[in-house]
Amino acid sequence: MSRILISMAATLLSVSAMAADVLPAWKGSASRDAIISFVDRVSTPGDDFVEPAQRIAVFDNDGTLWAEQPAYFQLLFAVDRVRQSAESHPEWKDRQPFKGVLEGDMKAALAGGEKALLELVMATHADMTTDQFEQAVRTWVLSARHPKTKVPYTAMVYQPMLEVLDYLRDNGFKTYIVSGGGVEFMRVFAEEVYGVPPEQVIGSSIKTEFEMRDDGPVLMRRPEIDFIDDKAGKPVGIHKFIGQRPLAAFGNSDGDLQMLQWTTAGAGPRLGVIVRHTDAEREWAYDRDSHIGKLDKALDEAPSRGWVVIDIQNDWAQVFPRLTY
Repeated sequence: MSRILISMAATLLSVSAMAADVLPAWKGSASRDAIISFVDRVSTPGDDFVEPAQRIAVFDNDGTLWAEQPAYFQLLFAVDRVRQSAESHPEWKDRQPFKGVLEGDMKAALAGGEKALLELVMATHADMTTDQFEQAVRTWVLSARHPKTKVPYTAMVYQPMLEVLDYLRDNGFKTYIVSGGGVEFMRVFAEEVYGVPPEQVIGSSIKTEFEMRDDGPVLMRRPEIDFIDDKAGKPVGIHKFIGQRPLAAFGNSDGDLQMLQWTTAGAGPRLGVIVRHTDAEREWAYDRDSHIGKLDKALDEAPSRGWVVIDIQNDWAQVFPRLTY
């Protein structure tokens, strides 16, 4: 018995020592060790070994890889676009949701719910070529600043999650983003910020059509929804664009519930991880009652399904990257 206990203690010490090297922004915690233990199981020859071709990990973006407060960053992009384009649309000053945006009254702007949000998105994301949209996003990413921290939005990424992405890839995993956000919005910065190439980004989309012009062919973005990659749409998007069930899924809200359920229902070792926002001092604390990133049903299901719940306040030694400018 003593030999078994010594062996178990040695294993735990080994995992902790490894974690300090590969996940330095994490505190010593059960969630950190669970991630490392899972990766070790599926990448080491043995009963749970999984071939690299099957090592797929999917990540939500908003609230999982980068912050999502005080509003989804893509919505803030749309708001900035409305303000920039207002001079060309004098009718907006008397029409919601644009009137609220221009007056700085977001409560009034979004009082119309999903319909108002969709109207803002279509007015700022459609009726342009894919190249024009990409340039608009790229310009915004370089110039816009978060209203609270005053840093670029791409600096509002979670350092511990960047380390997890790198750690998984170093161990033969292919990492995908599976988000309710716009796929063409995220593809602009995903590779530079997360190391995830455009073809491994899955998200919501509007309809796009080929158009031949005098100066050559273009792809036009039309003001019509094509696919919503959220909630039950996430497993559908995974099946449609990846073609196999992931081994691991990381999310932070009820919008990720079905993705977590689908991933961890597969045979063999699986990992489901929820990022729970508990740190009001270093970022924001919210879950069940939040209008953004609501975490309720998924949190209730986590214990029975064996999902790992990351407590940001207690599990992360560092939240955001340390900026050098």
